[in-house]
Amino acid sequence: MTVAVVLLATALVLVVALLAAVGAGKLARMDGASYPAALTRAGCAFVTVITLAAAVTTALHT
Repeated sequence: MTVAVVLLATALVLVVALLAAVGAGKLARMDGASYPAALTRAGCAFVTVITLAAAVTTALHT
């Protein structure tokens, strides 16, 4: 049961991170940024969501 919850939470975090990255990339392109700049912003958004999830997990674990 615990493994299923961990896998479900991991999948949810990844989906949210991907959605945030797509949104950031789309907003960057709409703002007139070049493709490399939009990819950089999307990557930063993805990493930020993953880092936030890790920080929350660590805070709840301790």
